[in-house]
Amino acid sequence: MDLDQLTRRLREFASERDWDQFHTPKNLAMALVGEAGELTEIFQWLTPEDSARIMEDPATAQEVQNEIADVFAYLLRLADVLGIDIAAALTGKIALNEVKYPAALARGTAVKYDKLRTEH
Repeated sequence: MDLDQLTRRLREFASERDWDQFHTPKNLAMALVGEAGELTEIFQWLTPEDSARIMEDPATAQEVQNEIADVFAYLLRLADVLGIDIAAALTGKIALNEVKYPAALARGTAVKYDKLRTEH
């Protein structure tokens, strides 16, 4: 299923339940942050090594998958309500980041783009 099909499916899901009245940009953004928090909670207090192995436990892997799906669903729904082509928005953002973070300067460093040229 592609992004357009997923977006339509979520739109139909909300419409069939008369939830459009609740799916305001503010509410969807807040729900998105809440779900991202639930995803973050799974990783809270894990070591970097434990977090890298999180998908090895089937029950935890299912939790992670469900929370990622929730985050994605709210993000798609928010983009739909706002009339944003999420694939085009991401494509544009990648192009901007390619300018902000030239590979020759950014390779192997987590330095923010506005510090890259002054520190390296």
